[in-house]
Amino acid sequence: MRDFPLLSLIVWIPAAAAVLIGLIPRRRRELARAVAMLSALGTFGLSVYMAWSFTSGVAGYQFVERHDWIPRWGVSYFLGVDGISVFLVVLTSLLTPVCIFLDGDRASQSESFTGEQYVMLLLMLETGVNGVFCSLDLFQFFVFFELSLVPLYFIIASWGSERRTYAAIKFVLYTMFGSAFLLAAILGTYFVAGSSTFDITVLSQANFAAATQRWLFLGFFAAFAVKVPLFPLHTWLPDAHTEAPTAGSVMLAGVLLKLGTYGFLRLSLTLFPQASRDLFPLMAVLALIGILYGAVVAAMQRDLKRLIAYSSISHLGFIVLGTFVLTTQGMTGAVLQMVNHGLSTGALFLLFGMVYERRHTRLIEDYGGLAGRMPVLSGFFLFALLASVGLPGLNGFVGEFLTLLGTWVRQPVFAVLGTGGVILAAVYLLWADQRVFHGPVKVRADERLVDMSAREVAGMLPVFAAILLIGIYPRPFLERIEPSVRAVIAHVETSTGRDLAAYGTEPTVLAADDPVGTVDHFGRPVVAPFVSPLTAALGGDQSTALARPVGPTLGAPFEYRS
Repeated sequence: MRDFPLLSLIVWIPAAAAVLIGLIPRRRRELARAVAMLSALGTFGLSVYMAWSFTSGVAGYQFVERHDWIPRWGVSYFLGVDGISVFLVVLTSLLTPVCIFLDGDRASQSESFTGEQYVMLLLMLETGVNGVFCSLDLFQFFVFFELSLVPLYFIIASWGSERRTYAAIKFVLYTMFGSAFLLAAILGTYFVAGSSTFDITVLSQANFAAATQRWLFLGFFAAFAVKVPLFPLHTWLPDAHTEAPTAGSVMLAGVLLKLGTYGFLRLSLTLFPQASRDLFPLMAVLALIGILYGAVVAAMQRDLKRLIAYSSISHLGFIVLGTFVLTTQGMTGAVLQMVNHGLSTGALFLLFGMVYERRHTRLIEDYGGLAGRMPVLSGFFLFALLASVGLPGLNGFVGEFLTLLGTWVRQPVFAVLGTGGVILAAVYLLWADQRVFHGPVKVRADERLVDMSAREVAGMLPVFAAILLIGIYPRPFLERIEPSVRAVIAHVETSTGRDLAAYGTEPTVLAADDPVGTVDHFGRPVVAPFVSPLTAALGGDQSTALARPVGPTLGAPFEYRS
C-alpha cells in the first residue's frame, strides 16, 4: 500500500463528490445528501486506515507521492504526512461527515443557495484543509491554503446570521492581508535560497543569513498569526464564529484555525530555525496575551457563541506557546492539543447549535434550567466543556499538561502565567453551563423544548469517543507525534549551532524501512527506531532505545540511556 495514492484519495475524493453533487438535479435532494455522506465517510475511513498504518517511532514522511507539476518553476505535486500532520488529517475527515450529518440540510435558510450547495462547500473546504496538511511543496501549500478560504466565505455569507455579510467580508479581508505577505515570503524564500524547487525538504537546508531569516519569518508570521489568530489580529474570529452557521463554526474552530499553528510548525521552524529561536520572546508574549486576554474577555461575554470563540483564542495560545518553547514535551503537547481543541470546541459548537435551532437566541441571559427539559444534551454539553477545561481523563488534560510541562522546563514564569488561563477557562465555562442549563426556567417556552434526538446523539458519539480515547489512552498518538517533533527540534538546534553533542552529528532515530528511503525530513541518515521517554512512561518497551549523550539540551531536557 505504500505505492497506493492514499493521500491523493483523501484530498480529492471530497472535491470530486462536490462536483458530482453539482451535476445531480435539484429534485434529487436525497441522492445528493447520500453522495455527500458516502464520500465524507469514505474519506474518513481512508484517513483512519492511514493513521492505523502509520509506522510509529518514525520521524520521516510517509505515504509520500511526488509528481512534476510545473517543472519550469520547480513546482511539484508533493504529498506526505508525518506525526505532526497525520492526526490533523484524521480530525478534518472526522468533523466533515459529522457536520454534514447534523447540519447538512440548510436549503431553507438561504435565499440564493440550496442545501446541496451547502454540503458541496463543506466538501471543498475539506479538500483545501487536507491539502494544506499533506503538502510538502511551498507553492502547492499556498494554493491549498487559499482554496480553503473560499468555501468558508460563502458558507458564512450565505447561511449565516443577521450580520453575515459583514463577518464574511471581514474574514476575507484579514486572511487575504495575511496571504499577501505569505505569497511574498514564499517567493522571497525561493529566490533568496537560489533554489530551483519549492520542495520544503530542500529549502530547509538553505543557509539564510540571520537578518534574512527574520524578515522571511515575519512574512510567514503575518499569514499564520491572522489564521491562529494571535493578538491583536484576532478581531475577525468572534464575528465569524457568531454569524457562521453551526457547521461553519465547527470547521472554523476545528480545522481552519489549525492552519496557522500547523504553518508555524511545518514552515516557520523548519525554514527559519535561527529566527524561530531569536523571536521566541515575541511569540511567547503574544501567546500568553492570547491565553489570558481570551480567557478574561470570554468570561465577560453575554453571547454563548462569542464566549466559545474567545475561548478558542485562549486555547490556541497554549498551542503557540508549546510550539516555540522548543522542548519535546511542549511541542508534542501543542500538536496533540491542535487535535484536542478541534474535538472539544467543535463539540461545543455542535451542541449549542442544537439549542439555538430550538430557541433561536444566543444570549446566555435568555436561558436557564434547560437541564430539566434536555438532560441528555445538558450532559453532553458538560462532557465537552470539561474536555475543553482539561479535566484529567479527557483529551484536553493530556495536551495542556504536556504543553505546560514543556514550557516549565525552559521558562517557568511563562508556565505559571499560562496556568492562569487554565483556571480562568474553568471559571467562565462552568459559569456559562450553570447559567444556561441549571437554576430556574426563565422562559416558559423552554418548558416545551425537546431533548436530543437519536440522530443527534448518533452524530455526536464519534466525537465523544475520540475525546475519551485520547484522554484515557494517548499512547498511540504520542508515539506517532513525538519522533517528528524531535526531528524538528534537532533540525533547529543543528541549524543554530547549539547542542551539537546531542543532535548535530548523530543520525536521526528512524525506522530502517522508512518509506522516504534512507533519510528523514532534513536529509539525515536513518537508524533503528527508538522509544521516547513519554512512551516509556506510558508502559513502552525501552529495549530499542538509542544511547544518547546525556546533557541539558533544549529539545530533550530529560534524556536517558537505554
